[in-house]
Amino acid sequence: MKYVGAHVSATGGVSKAPINAHEINAKAFALFVKNQRRWDAKPLEKAEIEKFKKEIKEFDFNMDYILPHAGYLINLGNPDLEKREKSYTAMIDEVNRCEELGILYINVHPGSHLKEISEDECINLIADSINIIHSKTKFTSIVLENTAGQGSNMGYKFEHLRDIIKKVENKKRVAVCIDTCHSFAAGYDLRTKETYEKTMSDFGEIVGFEYLRGIHLNDSMYDLGLKKDRHESLLKGKLGEECFKLIMNDERLDNIPIILETVDESLWAKEIEYLYSLVEKK
Repeated sequence: MKYVGAHVSATGGVSKAPINAHEINAKAFALFVKNQRRWDAKPLEKAEIEKFKKEIKEFDFNMDYILPHAGYLINLGNPDLEKREKSYTAMIDEVNRCEELGILYINVHPGSHLKEISEDECINLIADSINIIHSKTKFTSIVLENTAGQGSNMGYKFEHLRDIIKKVENKKRVAVCIDTCHSFAAGYDLRTKETYEKTMSDFGEIVGFEYLRGIHLNDSMYDLGLKKDRHESLLKGKLGEECFKLIMNDERLDNIPIILETVDESLWAKEIEYLYSLVEKK
C-alpha cells in the first residue's frame, strides 16, 4: 500500500502539521520540528506535544509514515570541528524533539566537504557525527537523503550513502530517503521503465532496499544530470507521467512515506489524488 502526503506547515506549532496533512487527504506527511533556518529554538511545550499526539490519533496517522526534515544549517560533514560540533549538537536537539513527539525517523542531507577535504574524509566525518547523535539519543533513526550534486554536497551517488551506512555502528537507526528530483539532477534517469528499473536496481545493489524509509516525490525543473536542485510541480517538469506511474506501482516502495515537496502547495491535494489514480488495479 502507498502512503502519499506532503511536507506540510507547522507554523503555529507542531500540532498544526497533522491538521494540515489531513486537509489535503494525506496518508503521510513531513514537517519541521523547529525553525529550519535557525540554530536555536525554544523547547517544545508539553501541551503542544500532547496536542500533536492527539491529532495523530484523531486523524488516524501512523508514526511509520511521518518523516520530519532536519534544519538546513546542519552539516554533519563540516571539516571545521567547532562547526561540525554545532551541527551534530543541533541534530541531537532535533532528534530529541522527535522522540518527545514519538516520531521514529528524521530526514537530513548527509553533509558537505566544502571543497576543503576529500569525499572519503567527509564520509568518515558524517558517520562519526551520526554515531555521536545515536549515543546521545534513544530511538529515532537518521534518514539520509540523496542529493542533486550541487556544490560540495555529499550523497549524490548511491555509493556515498552506502559508505556512510557502513561506518555507522547502529545500522538499525540509519536509513535512506530517495528524492526523485535530486536523483534525476544527479544523473539517475527515472523517465522510462528501462531507465527507472536500472536506477532502482542500482540502488538495491549498492545501498539495499532494506534501508529505504522514504521517498521525496518531486518533478524537476531542469534536465537529467545538470546537478541543479530545482523542484517542480508534478507533470510541469522534466520527469514525465511514466516516472510517477512506475513509482506508484512499485511494490518495493510500499509502506513507506512518499512525500511531496513540489513548489505549489495549493496543488498538493490534487497531486495526491492524481498519484493514487495511477495505481493499477490487480
